[in-house]
Amino acid sequence: MITLNNIVKKYGGTTVLNVEELQINNGEIFGLVGNNGAGKTTMFSALLDLVRLSEGTIEIDQIPVHQSEDWKAFTSAYLDEKFLISYLTPKEYFEMIGQLKNISKEEIQEFITKYAEFFNGELDGKQKYIRSYSKGNQQKIGVIGTLIGNPQTVVLDEPFSNLDPTSQYRLRDILKEFAAQNNSTVLISSHDLNHVAELCTRIVILEKGQIVDDVKTSSETMAKLENYFSV
Repeated sequence: MITLNNIVKKYGGTTVLNVEELQINNGEIFGLVGNNGAGKTTMFSALLDLVRLSEGTIEIDQIPVHQSEDWKAFTSAYLDEKFLISYLTPKEYFEMIGQLKNISKEEIQEFITKYAEFFNGELDGKQKYIRSYSKGNQQKIGVIGTLIGNPQTVVLDEPFSNLDPTSQYRLRDILKEFAAQNNSTVLISSHDLNHVAELCTRIVILEKGQIVDDVKTSSETMAKLENYFSV
């Protein structure tokens, strides 16, 4: 379980995040939506201890993220291209992650092969550095890299950005299948309301750093989101 308790993040005199309480249960596919500047990336960055909170605590499986690194053993994340290592090839990047998780090169190759359709042949036999790939393919590399080792918790910021429509639908199926097979908690922020509504089991709407709604997804979810953001 992920628990946020009375968290506040301020930059200067401006409060960009203010969440009294939020619990994300194991196995949930959790969607975080909101307009630009709502605080989505700040929340995920604080969850990963990339920014320090002004007040409050965040715990992953009862481990305070700012006091211990034990949670990193079962948590994986991709927020943007800074999480990649641009001077490696995709194969070297995946193998590096595998090495950190005691996964053999053979198992990594088998893992990559599972997602051949998603990569659409772009990685086959090519020795290009990650920095030489398009933004869309970099996004694919970063997101798929988070799934190596079947982590218990996966955090993804705007995973559908830069992807063509076919890849977006394939990624939606990949994440849904991954969560179901591993009972993993997957956290996603996105501007794409359609994919969030179809993929996530729960959606939180963030506005000016505060939670304004928290809903379990249903057949009415998309209409509710469209109604909220069309105002």
